[in-house]
Amino acid sequence: MIVPFESWSGLNMLTFTSTTGGASWGPSTTISTISDHTVAGNLRTSPLPSAAVDGGGTVYVVWQDCRFRTNCTANDMVLTTSTDGVTWTTPTRIPIDSASSTVDHFIPGLGVDANTSGGSAHLGLTYYSYSHAGCTTDCALSIGFISSQDGGNTWAAPVDIAGTMSPAWLPNTFAGLMVGDYTSTAFAGGKAFSVFALADPTSGTLFDEPMYTNATGFSVRDQLGVRSAVSELAVPNAHADHGPRRFADQEQRIPIRPPEE
Repeated sequence: MIVPFESWSGLNMLTFTSTTGGASWGPSTTISTISDHTVAGNLRTSPLPSAAVDGGGTVYVVWQDCRFRTNCTANDMVLTTSTDGVTWTTPTRIPIDSASSTVDHFIPGLGVDANTSGGSAHLGLTYYSYSHAGCTTDCALSIGFISSQDGGNTWAAPVDIAGTMSPAWLPNTFAGLMVGDYTSTAFAGGKAFSVFALADPTSGTLFDEPMYTNATGFSVRDQLGVRSAVSELAVPNAHADHGPRRFADQEQRIPIRPPEE
């Protein structure tokens, strides 16, 4: 068992392991230091790791990090791997945008197809972003997906999953507006399914923030060289009756049932 985690200080990515099924645990070791750009719009984020394992036992860990940006002006997604949870590769930048762009990337949800491994491992990554890391009152959240079919050595063109949303549509917490740490990517039948929260404008004091997934899934092979065109909602002054959203892939709202009484 391998457990990656962000240190309490937020300065290091750490891990600890068990070879006894969780009955005993070894000491924590350092995966890497962390360089995190504070996300704009009073959004609650942190360089929390998202981890997955391939069919051969290699562990992949992704988090938001600004080490590849001059003066730490925006976050990229960075990737490191390990076969034992102790020794890790040097973090590499996932090339969603150029290192000179203004785009800020955060809140990753990584998935790996367990039927693939090593240099042929299929990876899918869902993430949120701002088109401009320095936005103030005009911040607009987007949701994207990017994939690799060679264990993260190379990556396909990113795909825009859904239209933008305003942080003002999100519930507030003691640490800022929160889209939720619920982003994920899951593989089934060889296809990647993104899971994400997507908000519409509030109605008075009522929030409208369902969970969605792409109904038919992304084929990692099909994503090479593909970038989808999507409609965007006007923010921050969109009307509540703007009509249904349009997605890069047909959307499917995930039914969340209340607890039984």
